[in-house]
Amino acid sequence: MNHDEPQLTVAEKARVGWLIARMAKRGIADPDRHGHGTVDLTDLERRVERVIDGARKRQEQTAKKAQ
Repeated sequence: MNHDEPQLTVAEKARVGWLIARMAKRGIADPDRHGHGTVDLTDLERRVERVIDGARKRQEQTAKKAQ
């Protein structure tokens, strides 16, 4: 694991897992999945980034409170 990545809570891990499963489902439904793919996953990727950003903020706030 990269040290820049925050520790995720159980709820955050579940949310990211759910979003990754949705990405996989879209990939399976792609009619051109043997090529480069034509399915747009940017909306789900942004949602994963938001969860990770939220975890980063939470971890920073927790670190500030601990000082």
